[in-house]
Amino acid sequence: MAQTRIGVIGVGYLGKFHAQKYMANPEVELVGVADVNPAYAAEVAKACNTTVFGDYQALLDQVEAVSVVVPTSLHHEVARRCLLAGKDVMLEKPMTTTLAEADELIALAEERERILQVGHIERYNPAILAMAEHLTQPLFIESHRIHVFKPRGLDVDVVLDLMIHDIDIVLSLVKSPIASMHPVGMPVFTQTTDIANVRLIFENGCTANLTVSRVSRENIRRLRVFQPHSFLAVDYGKKEITVIKPGKELDANSMPQEEIISSCYLHQDALEMELADFVKNVRNRTQPMVSGREGRLALAVAQEIMAKIKGHVAAHPQLFDV
Repeated sequence: MAQTRIGVIGVGYLGKFHAQKYMANPEVELVGVADVNPAYAAEVAKACNTTVFGDYQALLDQVEAVSVVVPTSLHHEVARRCLLAGKDVMLEKPMTTTLAEADELIALAEERERILQVGHIERYNPAILAMAEHLTQPLFIESHRIHVFKPRGLDVDVVLDLMIHDIDIVLSLVKSPIASMHPVGMPVFTQTTDIANVRLIFENGCTANLTVSRVSRENIRRLRVFQPHSFLAVDYGKKEITVIKPGKELDANSMPQEEIISSCYLHQDALEMELADFVKNVRNRTQPMVSGREGRLALAVAQEIMAKIKGHVAAHPQLFDV
C-alpha cells in the first residue's frame, strides 16, 4: 500500500512534534506544514524535510489526512474546512470550545464518512493501556495533574487545558453516566481558573476525585484506582503502573502481605502511538480509540464543571477579588 499523504496545520509547540512523528513513520508521506507564523512553519519544514504551505487550504489539495494543532478557538473553523474538503482529521483536545461546534464536526465526519479522532493523548500512555488487564470494578479513583506555571496557553481554563485529560480517562474506565458533580476552583495568576478539583459520583456507585493545577513548583501526574482486592497506581510521567493486592501469606500480625506488580514502559512514546493509530485508522477505515463522540463527552463534562466553578466565584466576589 502506498504511503498515506498527511499534512500538519499549526506547528507551534505541539504541532512540531506531530510533524516529527509523521516524518519518522514509514507509512506516511509528510506532504507539508502550514502555520500563520511563517518562521515557525519554515523551521519545522526544514527540520522535517517537507514543504511550507502559506495557506492550509492549499495543503488540503495535496493530502488525504491532517493533524489540526491550532489554538483551541480555531479548532472548529479549521477542522470543519478539512472535513468539508473530504479529509480525515486528527484534532487536538479539547476538540472545540462549544458543544454545538463539536456536534457539527461529528455530524460532518459521519455524513462524509471521514475519520475524526480527538487527541486525548493519555489514552495512549502505555501505563494506562496496561491497566486494562488489571481493571475489575473501580469504586474510587483519585487523580492529580499538577504542573509548573508556564506563560503558554493561558487563554484556556485549567479544566479545559489539563483536567479534560483526566475526565476522559475516568469516563473510559468507569463507563457509567455521572449522577452528580461537586467542583471547586479559582484563578491564581491569571483571569481564568488556575486550580480546580471535582468529585464525580457515577450512577454505578464509583466516585472519582480529580485535582488539577498549573501554579505549582513541581510536576505531578498520577492516577490511583481502588477496587475490590486491589488498587492500581499510575505515574503518567514515568509511564509506570503498580498493582498492589493482598498476598497469600500472612505477616506476624496475621495481616495479608502485599503482592506488588510493577511495570515501566518508559521507552514507549504516547504521541507516536497515538499518531500511528490515526494513520492505521485512515488506511484501514477503522474507528479511533477516541472518536469525536468521546471527545464531545469529555468536553461536555468539562464545560459543566467550568460553569459550576464560575457560578461559585460569581456568588462570592469578596473571596476572589472579582
